[in-house]
Amino acid sequence: MDFGICLQSVIPLRIGASHQSEMVTQVLFGELYRILEKEGNWLRVQLAYDRYEGWMDARQSFPLDEEEYIRLFNADTPVSLDLVQLLSNETRKSIIPVLLGSSLPGIEGHRFSVAKEQFSFDGLVADGRALETALTKQERQKAKQTLIDDAMLYLNAPYLWGGRSPFGIDCSGFTQMVYKLKKIKLLRDAAQQATLGDPLNFISESEPGDLAFFDDPEGNIIHVGLMMDKSRIIHASGKVRIDMIDHEGIFNEEERKYTHKLRVIKRMI
Repeated sequence: MDFGICLQSVIPLRIGASHQSEMVTQVLFGELYRILEKEGNWLRVQLAYDRYEGWMDARQSFPLDEEEYIRLFNADTPVSLDLVQLLSNETRKSIIPVLLGSSLPGIEGHRFSVAKEQFSFDGLVADGRALETALTKQERQKAKQTLIDDAMLYLNAPYLWGGRSPFGIDCSGFTQMVYKLKKIKLLRDAAQQATLGDPLNFISESEPGDLAFFDDPEGNIIHVGLMMDKSRIIHASGKVRIDMIDHEGIFNEEERKYTHKLRVIKRMI
């Protein structure tokens, strides 16, 4: 089996082997993947982060041998906290703009390596240790509040089906990336995320950072957002926005109507 890593700002992953095919997600700088299949100039890959699969233009792939893939997979991997920041490929004497939430595998003292490529990064790096080290309920609640601070970095980002960046993001990409900034892995789609965590009985039990899921008339989970408090939610719908929420669902004050029907609220941490 072959392996690879994204060494570009962002690579679209598509449902089929064509540039005209629907984009299902995006691969950000530093994210690893396994190559499952080759078809012409296209690769079907499985992302290491969430095991999501899709097709990538082979010209955008950077190949890794298995030993290097395993090293990077097991390395401590902080993520970038700037909206966009320049990263230097010192080997090739080139600059790469990396986006909020990009992975920096094995970075130490602003430097890291991928295969024979040497990189340096002087931007902000997210610190996810607060949630890892929270022992008491009070410490955990305080740490969870920082999820909202991270979510606000995406405020007003335009909605983009399959997007995972502050320049275009969908509802589950938004929640996944906010949690990624805290080194907590979520699956990619809203329905997949809804299989995780512990359900709450009432909205009044919710805490900042809990995830609210919404369904369609057939009962399918189609939307997810991040609870800010017991009556407000931040979510990607048209753009990343803040709306009111109650036991019925999301109420859009601009449209003066409920736009999403609440199914369940789940606690991930």
